[in-house]
Amino acid sequence: MLSNFITRFNKIELHNVEKDGEKQGDEKGKTYISSVYDVLSEDTLEITMPMEKTKLILLPVDSEYDIVFYGKDSLYQCFARIIDRYKSDNVYLLVVELTSNLRKFQRREYYRFSCALEMYSRNLEETELQTIEQKMPYSLTPGLPLKQSVIVDISGGGLRFLSSQYYEPGSLLYCSYHLFKGGDRKKYEVVGKVLSAKELENRSGVYEHRVQYYDMDTETREEIIRYIFEEERKSRKKG
Repeated sequence: MLSNFITRFNKIELHNVEKDGEKQGDEKGKTYISSVYDVLSEDTLEITMPMEKTKLILLPVDSEYDIVFYGKDSLYQCFARIIDRYKSDNVYLLVVELTSNLRKFQRREYYRFSCALEMYSRNLEETELQTIEQKMPYSLTPGLPLKQSVIVDISGGGLRFLSSQYYEPGSLLYCSYHLFKGGDRKKYEVVGKVLSAKELENRSGVYEHRVQYYDMDTETREEIIRYIFEEERKSRKKG
């Protein structure tokens, strides 16, 4: 039950997310501080309206946020939508509806979304590695042979994929996959550093790799996070 993890007066952080390509609230990347006022149901909470100094921050109804709860022993995270706001017993309140499952949260950790996405990858060529190591602008060589693989989870920090090709930990890879953005299928070509690689116990010749994005620009990272948010919200609506 939600009340087993979240209780009254727990501190909350509300982090701005984009909706339909636009940031919500007053400022890009803004974080608002609030607290739980009451747990209304398994997916609905009353929270206090955020304040800055003595000014109430009137977050708009239907806006959506990435919320971090300070529980008794752990941090928890979910996505939520504001569905109402009002004043009760001289307290200004927001009603939020959870649009994703509650999960334990660790600082500096990106939310990992389970999926099954087709991907193509290869080791970087020596000339590509040289330009990257020298911190120079680089372009990836087109037309080189690629190995097919499957992404099994993805985040704003990296991805985990399965492949019949083994990649050495520490090596840099070219990774190519598609995500749906605004109803359109968009191709992403990124560089990733292999953090770990191991053969699956129950599938001989299939290797699981964990990859961290390497030198990714902020815009691309935010697009990936936005994709994950939208897919998680769709899953939540489907139950």
